[in-house]
Amino acid sequence: MNRPTLIALDWGTSNLRASLLGADGRVLDTRSAAAGVMAVPERRFEHALQSLIGDWLTQHPGCTCIASGMIGSRQGWTEAPYLECPAGPQQAARQLTAVPFGAGHRLHIVPGLRCVGRDGQVDVMRGEETQLWGAGLEPDACCVLPGTHSKWAWLGPDDRVLRFQTWMTGELYALLTQHGILGRLMDFGGAFDAAAFDHGVQLGLRHPAELPHTLFAVRTAGLTGQRSAAALPDFLSGLLIGAEMAGAARDAGATRVTLLGDGALCDRYARALQAAGVAVQRAAAQATPRGQWRVAQAAGLVQG
Repeated sequence: MNRPTLIALDWGTSNLRASLLGADGRVLDTRSAAAGVMAVPERRFEHALQSLIGDWLTQHPGCTCIASGMIGSRQGWTEAPYLECPAGPQQAARQLTAVPFGAGHRLHIVPGLRCVGRDGQVDVMRGEETQLWGAGLEPDACCVLPGTHSKWAWLGPDDRVLRFQTWMTGELYALLTQHGILGRLMDFGGAFDAAAFDHGVQLGLRHPAELPHTLFAVRTAGLTGQRSAAALPDFLSGLLIGAEMAGAARDAGATRVTLLGDGALCDRYARALQAAGVAVQRAAAQATPRGQWRVAQAAGLVQG
């Protein structure tokens, strides 16, 4: 019988996602709530956790709880350390931060990762490392995790993350469209405009160093009627992603990358990567609970 053994929590900024894993590491059940770190009032994290999985804890008293993501940040339940790269599941398993809660339960929080880039600047990730460890990547793989803060990561043997880069592309898009003058000319919610996006990608690929200048092309395209108001969001999206590709793909030195994530944003990144001459493959789904299972197993919290 595949009895429940582990409750794996992907606890981010906006959402809390829980997976109930069996003795073989397979996902038996999932649930989620809008109870991310920034959405929990007065830091009532235990209450948020009990509200989501309290019945699981009662029904399966032997289950271990493990979490990764922003719950281990300075704004979370308790701050977990950052591991220096290179680091993999084995190293993370030795640095779990245990938080007691409820009637004798403990939440084991996975540490984040820290590295120093080729530019000499410190970079960090928290949550994405667990996805990488569960994605089934080959050694020497380059993996891209699109998001508000996109991550480019390079892996070595034993799933060790050698180094990574953070690109604030998604946050820039949100700021420019919601709080800048570019958004004043835009209509949102229409169908994806592939031609506008592709034009933006090419502009970003060719002139990444001139991004503060080329961004103004989004405004002039609207003012002069070159692009419709509905096409401008995709033009801007392509421009920002193309500039990211020009910098990150050049640094990667790779002809193939693995995309890790879901939805339309990954589709955009795949399209832009292919335009940059980089082959794309997709990682399998449910990477986060698989990575959490690997860490829990390495820490001796589950058997198998």
